[in-house]
Amino acid sequence: MTDVEGPAYVPGHGLLKGRTAVITAAAGAGIGGATARRFLEEGARVLISDAHARRLKEYEGELAAEFEGVAALACDVTDEAQVQALFDAAQQLHGRLDIVVNNAGLGGTSDLADMTDEQWSRVLDVTLNGTFRCTRAALRAMRESGGGGVVVNNASVVGWRAQAGQAHYAAAKAGVMALTRCAAMEAAEYGVRVNAVSPSLAMHPHLVKVTSPELLEELTEREAFGRYAEPWEVANVIVFLASGYSSYMTGEVVSVSSQHA
Repeated sequence: MTDVEGPAYVPGHGLLKGRTAVITAAAGAGIGGATARRFLEEGARVLISDAHARRLKEYEGELAAEFEGVAALACDVTDEAQVQALFDAAQQLHGRLDIVVNNAGLGGTSDLADMTDEQWSRVLDVTLNGTFRCTRAALRAMRESGGGGVVVNNASVVGWRAQAGQAHYAAAKAGVMALTRCAAMEAAEYGVRVNAVSPSLAMHPHLVKVTSPELLEELTEREAFGRYAEPWEVANVIVFLASGYSSYMTGEVVSVSSQHA
């Protein structure tokens, strides 16, 4: 897709040492899997989750071969009982919950005039409603444990800018941004910070399968650096938002792209 050379991988610096985290949609490929690895490199204990149980188990094994403190539990974020079971498991494993990364989302391409109710509702239910369910569970758990903690949601630049065929996904991601801001105001009283990252194009194998080469090329060329982001580059920003280095940030949506306008 691009000949522009990317940066060197940044080693961990113990920024999340002793912290416990839940990360959704983290079965290996993409931002969720990269975030799980980065969190472990930074010293966190991580419970990864995904709707794809087989891929999740495989990635758990891959991470466990390199790191201590990793566990996995399958979860469909459209199912409230499964969401609650995930957060109950996190507290049972570690006694408390410090960080939640809501990465689960579902895309798709369809012109609005041809979009079915099912297409619209499915994308909204995974991407926006799923983030709502997990944020709600996170805030309840953090409040009940005495306060403190961080929630990082995964939004998208299409929550800001228009893209043909993406009305459902853009609406969902704009909703994630608004949810982030409102949750941050409510959670501040018990010391919980809520922020979001807003990437554009973070390349991974699944994205290649579901996106046309022409669109990938167009989006890549629109980036200031002339290349797509590596998933770990987005994960680095999530680490920052989860760490003490962002202690006075809440309600913010941080663009990890030059395409936010």
